Amino acid sequence: MSSKTKTYKIILSGGGTGGHIYPAIAIANELKIRFPKSEFLFVGAKDRMEMEKVPQAGYAIKGLWISGVQRKLTLKNLSFPFKLMSSLFKARQIVRSFKPDVVVGTGGFASGPLLQVATSIGIPTLIQEQNSYPGITNKLLAKKVNKICVAYDNLERFFPKDKIIKTGNPVRQGLLNIESKTVEAKNKFNLKAGKHTLLVLGGSLGARRVNELIEKELDFLDTQNVQVIWQCGKLYYQQYRIYNNTKHVQVYEFLNDIDLAYAAADVVISRAGASSVSELCIVGKPTIFIPSPNVAEDHQTKNAMAIVGNDAALLIKEGDLEVDFENKFSQLIASPDRQKELGDNIKKMALVNATKDIADEVEKLLNLN
Repeated sequence: MSSKTKTYKIILSGGGTGGHIYPAIAIANELKIRFPKSEFLFVGAKDRMEMEKVPQAGYAIKGLWISGVQRKLTLKNLSFPFKLMSSLFKARQIVRSFKPDVVVGTGGFASGPLLQVATSIGIPTLIQEQNSYPGITNKLLAKKVNKICVAYDNLERFFPKDKIIKTGNPVRQGLLNIESKTVEAKNKFNLKAGKHTLLVLGGSLGARRVNELIEKELDFLDTQNVQVIWQCGKLYYQQYRIYNNTKHVQVYEFLNDIDLAYAAADVVISRAGASSVSELCIVGKPTIFIPSPNVAEDHQTKNAMAIVGNDAALLIKEGDLEVDFENKFSQLIASPDRQKELGDNIKKMALVNATKDIADEVEKLLNLN
C-alpha cells in the first residue's frame, strides 16, 4: 500500500505563542502531503492564539482549560491544580474518542496533559523541542515519549540521549527562497531606493521593551537614512499605529507576508524565540537580538548566545539598550561588509530540512502500529 492511500489519525498539540503553533502546523502540512487521506486534530489551550491560527490553516482544533504556573505568587496559581485536572480529563476524552495513531507535541501548556495521557496508554509519541533550554513541560515528558526532535546541540543534559534526533525547527516554507522575492518585496512595502531597510519583530503578541525602544529611536533611525517595517504586535498596535507613514515608518499588528518582509530587510531587530531564531538562520539576514528576560529559564538569551557565539548575530540585553543601541546599530548599518559577514555566518547555521526530518521520525512511529 502506498503512503498516499494510507489513512492515519494524527494529533498535534502545542500553542500559547506562534513559536509553538507554526512548527505544529508545518509538521501537519508535511504529513498531509505524505498521507492526504489521513485525519488531523490539533489540541490547544482555550483563549490562546492557536484557537484562531490553526483553523485559519485549515485544521480542526479542540481547546483545554489550561495555563502555565506563574513564577510569582498570584491568585492564578491557585486555579492551576483544577485546570490541570480538568485538562487531563478532557485530554483523556479526546484521545479515547479520536483514537490517534501518533501524537506530536511542540511545547506549550496544552501539550503536557495530552502527551501525558497518550504515553500512559501506549500511543507512540514525539515531542519537538525548539529551544536551547527546554521548557518544563518537555523536560517532564522526556522519559515517557518515544522520540525527541531538537534544534540545538548538548541537550543530553535534559533528555535521554538515545531518544534525541537533531532536526532543527520547522519554519514556514515560503522562507526558503526569499532571494528571488526582493523586487516583489520592495514593491509590496513601497520602499524608497537608497535607504536602508530595518525590519523589527517582537513576536506575534508584541514586545513592550522593543516597541518602546523603536518609538524612542525613530528620530535617530531617520538620521541613519533608515526606513522601518515594524511589527509591533497585537497587544500594542493601537498604541503605535500613530507612527504609520511618518519618518518612513510602516507599523503592522502582524506581518502575514513575513517572507516579503524578510526579503525587503537589510537588517533585522528581533526577540530570540526559537522559531524566530530558526527563521533568521534560514533567511540569512544580519540580526540584532534583544532577548526577552521574562521567559522561563531565560531561554531566549541562551538561544541568542548559541548564534552570537558563532559570530552570526549581535545581542543587546534589555538593560543595556540605553547605552549600547545607537552605537551598535550605527556601526552595523554603516558597514556592508559586517552585514554580509553576519548574514553569511547565520545562514551557515540553518537546518533547512527540519520539517521533512521531523515528519520522517513521525512516519517511523506510524509504522510501529
